[in-house]
Amino acid sequence: SARERARARARRMATMGASVKSNMRAGGRRPGLAKGRISAALSSPASASSVRGGVTRRRTPVPKNPTALKFGLTRAERTVEAKALSTEEKPGVTLDNSGKGKRVLVVGGDGYCGWASALHLSARGYEVAIMDSLVRRGWDQQLGYDSLTPISSIHKRVAKWKELTGRDITLYLGDICDFEFLAEAWKQFEPEHVVHFGEQRSAPYSMLDRERAVYTQVNNVSGTINILYAMKEFTPDCHMVKLGTMGEYGTPNIDIEEGYLDITHNGRSDTLPYPKQGNSFYHLSKIHDSTNMIFCAKTWGLKVTDLNQGVVYGVKTDETALDETLINRLDYDSVFGTALNRFVIQAAVGHPITVYGKGGQTRGFLDIRDTVRCIQLAIDNPAESGKMRVMNQFTEQFSVNELASLVQKVGNTLDLDVQITSVPNPRIEAEEHYYNAKNSKLKDLGLAPHLLGDALLDSLLKVAVEYKDRCDHELILPANAWGSSGVSRHFVGEKANK
Repeated sequence: SARERARARARRMATMGASVKSNMRAGGRRPGLAKGRISAALSSPASASSVRGGVTRRRTPVPKNPTALKFGLTRAERTVEAKALSTEEKPGVTLDNSGKGKRVLVVGGDGYCGWASALHLSARGYEVAIMDSLVRRGWDQQLGYDSLTPISSIHKRVAKWKELTGRDITLYLGDICDFEFLAEAWKQFEPEHVVHFGEQRSAPYSMLDRERAVYTQVNNVSGTINILYAMKEFTPDCHMVKLGTMGEYGTPNIDIEEGYLDITHNGRSDTLPYPKQGNSFYHLSKIHDSTNMIFCAKTWGLKVTDLNQGVVYGVKTDETALDETLINRLDYDSVFGTALNRFVIQAAVGHPITVYGKGGQTRGFLDIRDTVRCIQLAIDNPAESGKMRVMNQFTEQFSVNELASLVQKVGNTLDLDVQITSVPNPRIEAEEHYYNAKNSKLKDLGLAPHLLGDALLDSLLKVAVEYKDRCDHELILPANAWGSSGVSRHFVGEKANK
């Protein structure tokens, strides 16, 4: 029952609360991580390992499966077909070697965007390594949350990918805020490109309480600085692709340009970084990141791309749909769930769609399939040394009301009784405003967007319906309000102060 699940979450919180609290206070260190250790596939007793320079690097061997593909293609391309989600018919992914010879380190590769991006790049022949502390899973445990879709361990995920495609993904498990760990892994892998997803990425999480606000800023800013120093010291030609957010810009009453603004003031002209107006401690940490990256690119001659990403929706890419073990996260709670994904799940489980306030809040959105393609485009077209390149990564703009209406329309065709309700807005934000953001740079590089339509929503709704029994309805409504964030720790089950 819901009450029993709530009690179970409270018990989990009680057992881990003290250790989590002490770890988060210790300069942003994530819970449960040994300093200076790098490991991979530790849960697999059959995994092969080698030790070099005090660093354990492990690769999971290919299972003895007659359907497994061998690494090294004999033809230019090969299509892999495998077991998939029940809502897909004969899925497949094309393997090629278009990225062969390029080493890409995906920081935060166990997360929503990072996992999909790592598989996308591996399928195209890039040599991929994932670096992750697995802390995202720990946040779910702290708060009693869970993905609607069942998420396998990172070791099982990587092993399954190897089984299906014959392609290795190396794992480095540890905290990038620990520079000793980061440096050892960096010198071993020697990345030519680093894709940086490895941050606390939730605005609501950063506003739960003082402790998590401090953690978000310390973790995000110091982790990014550590990566910049690793680039400078060990691989100065490495190209960073950093995931920023459109939320850095806020909602100004002028058009949003891609990173920089041409201005004339008192008869003089210049091109300056676009003014930033973050709306949470999370967004403010991203703004700080951007400022640090501009400085380091200019001072040390680094190659840096900042992708200001909109709100991502969807759960499947060609690669994650190959097998249920590879399935991506689908969060529906009010802390980690994004607007469209939340609305779809609410419709699937019979909960009214929760529009915050007036619903006129407008943002940029994009399909997860476009996220992975944007990452590849940024890698294949690296920034120049000495200046941070900024590209706005979204494909369409919608208001919250427009999204809710789209989900309701498609839900009704599936015989779902989809209702829409307005709830008090937990955020301090404009609910009706001007919004016009530019997004031409990635399209100029070749992005062909997947636009939001009935077919995509139909597919996403079917996935939500398939796993609806995993939904805890108590987690749907807002659990914290920006104005109530204080020094007292936010615990599981607490609701927003109205």
